[in-house]
Amino acid sequence: MTQSITQTDSIDEDMAWRAVLARDRASDGRFVTGVLSTGIYCRPSCAARHPKRENVRFFADGAGARAIGLRPCLRCRPDDIARDEAGVARAIALIQRSDELPTLEAMAGAAGYAPHHFHRLFKRATGVTPAAYARGVRARRAEGALAGGQSVTEAIYEAGYSVPSRFYAEADKRLGMTPSAWRDGGRGEVIRWTTAQTSMGRILLAATDRGICRLSFEEDDSALSERFPNARIDRDDIALGDLLESAVAAVEQPGRGHGLPLDVRGTAFQEAVWRELSRIPPGETLSYAALAARAGKPGAARAAGTACGANPVAVLIPCHRAQRGDGTLGGYAYGLPIKRELLRREHG
Repeated sequence: MTQSITQTDSIDEDMAWRAVLARDRASDGRFVTGVLSTGIYCRPSCAARHPKRENVRFFADGAGARAIGLRPCLRCRPDDIARDEAGVARAIALIQRSDELPTLEAMAGAAGYAPHHFHRLFKRATGVTPAAYARGVRARRAEGALAGGQSVTEAIYEAGYSVPSRFYAEADKRLGMTPSAWRDGGRGEVIRWTTAQTSMGRILLAATDRGICRLSFEEDDSALSERFPNARIDRDDIALGDLLESAVAAVEQPGRGHGLPLDVRGTAFQEAVWRELSRIPPGETLSYAALAARAGKPGAARAAGTACGANPVAVLIPCHRAQRGDGTLGGYAYGLPIKRELLRREHG
């Protein structure tokens, strides 16, 4: 029997089957699922009833499945994946080169789809709507300009904002502090901090008036001074008492939802990765490659790992739920023993 009619050596069958059972959209395009009993092949995320495991074969692409006489599923249309990805890529390219926010119709036209279908397709591929993605690109341009020392006014217009009010409305939500304060290392901001002992070590909690901006293990206020050298950084055990109590509870029982207010920021991609991390159910994990795909950058597994390392609030954004594609834990900013213990408690 030739290689073309068997599953490829590069496919881990156990991982592939788990992806099928989870209907994992991030695995779409990585392989197709051939069902011998029905004579069709599907995307891993196909919504059809799961076949019996003994009737399933995995193929790198549709060509391998067609070589043994299987036909594409009419429900999930596995052969359309490449076209979908190319369309989303064209829309993203339009967003990145446009000075103004493109309309939905313009983005859909670039992708080659009707607006309603394109909106659904883009959100499925990136985890955010086209408009939200475009706003993230524009805000990232402004943040880069601010970090480069430009005035706020220059940054506003260079990023493509037509009026300053729109920039301030978006930036206040995105940066958590005013744009000029961010550019100046937190100048004018007050960041309060405190510490507590947990069963996994001492934690540092810091917060602005908007929410928690730092939760870490075995750090002191010097870490805050490095991040915000021009902010006023005060220890305040009393004012942060309730937040600290809830943060300790989140560390001790990481599988429970915390509902705590956060004041964190990152690049558009980092924020997309953090959002996807927060969607992973407690006790489960996701590979860096899958995170990258869900965040809108298939193939950027290394960048997804870097985004996990940049997470400013341990446990509250559960970067401990990310691991390598081979099932090993990968890295963790505060050491693998803590990562293992967080996962153990969630499984338990």
